[in-house]
Amino acid sequence: MRSIWNGSISFGLVTIPVKTYSATDRTSSVSFVRIHEKDGAPVQYRKICELDGNEVPNEEVGKGYQPPGDDTIVPITDDDLSRLPMPTAKTLSILSFVDPTEIDPFQMDKSYYLAPNGASAAKPYTLLREALEHHRKVAIGKVAMRGRESLAMLRAHDGALVMHQLLWPDQIRPATEVVPDDVEIRENEMTLAETLMDSLGELDPAELHDDYREAVEELVAAKLEGEEPVAPAAAASGAQVIDLTAALEKSVRAAQGGDTGAESESASVTHLRGRAKKSAAKSTAKKSGTTQQASARKTGAAGTKKAPAKKTAAKKSATAPKAAGGRTKAASAAGKSTASRGTAAATSGKSASKSTAKKTAAKKTTAKKTGKRSSA
Repeated sequence: MRSIWNGSISFGLVTIPVKTYSATDRTSSVSFVRIHEKDGAPVQYRKICELDGNEVPNEEVGKGYQPPGDDTIVPITDDDLSRLPMPTAKTLSILSFVDPTEIDPFQMDKSYYLAPNGASAAKPYTLLREALEHHRKVAIGKVAMRGRESLAMLRAHDGALVMHQLLWPDQIRPATEVVPDDVEIRENEMTLAETLMDSLGELDPAELHDDYREAVEELVAAKLEGEEPVAPAAAASGAQVIDLTAALEKSVRAAQGGDTGAESESASVTHLRGRAKKSAAKSTAKKSGTTQQASARKTGAAGTKKAPAKKTAAKKSATAPKAAGGRTKAASAAGKSTASRGTAAATSGKSASKSTAKKTAAKKTTAKKTGKRSSA
């Protein structure tokens, strides 16, 4: 690798000379060149002066600064920049050591490996790396690279020191414009979402690759061989999720090794379904109890209404012409007793068959008593 910046790390009175190497490689990403569709020739970019319309050679291209909201452009030369007070031009000055969680991932920009520059830098370099690992801290400082000063974070990684250029806090846009309105999340939805997170398991870096780049390479190879490119499989349409809970349950089953069979469901999903069944059973029991109470009330009311009819029938039977006056009084008393018993039976909620049997026995007893009185 080629060093892109040489400087030093400074904290307190300690200075560590370092060389900087790019830690990322973007050459593997897909990039296209612009061509003339008519003949396939590349299209060149030329620097044209907006004033005279002529092409400007590279040696005549300079820098200029345009203030925000102003059309004025102020020429800036390299000599002007060299006279600016920039103590971080060749030194990464550490300001503080903080917990890694205090760094907002939004601020992460480019990454670089730092290597000791010279034999004398090996020991302080190793000491700083070990101290960061042991103390579980990262270093925050400022550094100027390629004419611009930026924040930087130092951390230990795989036996080396790594520097991440950071964006300034005022370069991070607020999220207020993209935050949705208040949305209610049910407890079972949250549990299923957490179960899905756990089901996906750990990330294997060896399985990460650029599918798009591979598809482009296959397309190019097919064209070079004069073959017809194979059409890729149609991607699933982004249908709107209607039942979030059902989608989460299906995702959990798929993540655990299959989309069919209840045995692949997680314990949390089973627990939730058990709770739903218990809730449904309780609801059914409540409804059944309510129905029974209503039925009992209806039965009692019906018995109460029927009692006057039976009492009236008893009165009619008692007022009918009889052989003796004593028999008439006994029949009336028996009718009142029978009506009273019928009302009591209806109020207590007993069955109609039992009530009828009792009434029949009472009538027989009354008849026997009346017969004895008549013969006497």
